[in-house]
Amino acid sequence: MNAIVKEWAPAAGRTLLVLILLISGFNKIGGFEGTAGWMASKGIPLASVALVITIIIEIAGAAMIIVGYKARLAATVILLWLIPVTFIFHAFWAVPQEQMQTQFIMFFKNIAMMGGMLLIMGMGSGPKSLKND
Repeated sequence: MNAIVKEWAPAAGRTLLVLILLISGFNKIGGFEGTAGWMASKGIPLASVALVITIIIEIAGAAMIIVGYKARLAATVILLWLIPVTFIFHAFWAVPQEQMQTQFIMFFKNIAMMGGMLLIMGMGSGPKSLKND
């Protein structure tokens, strides 16, 4: 049992960690105009360009981490991207009371993902990966 966990847990963990990014990236493609408008309303300049970059980071970065190819690089890019995204879009301290709980959860979900990215940056992708960290 222990050998199986050591062999497969990192691959499962990588997948679970970034699955939300993969799904979010594809959802942004389908809702491009609405998402770009929302980003613009938050003060993001060139929101459509920023959204394309976001989609690439979410989909390509998640895919790289899932398969374990250049996972450290992907985790670094995602971590650096998550920092402004978290503070701009999930500022729970600056929203109306009825939105505070949701934004608090979203903020700390992103903080937890940052922790996962730091683990990948420090430890690599582990077994069952294409490596090339």
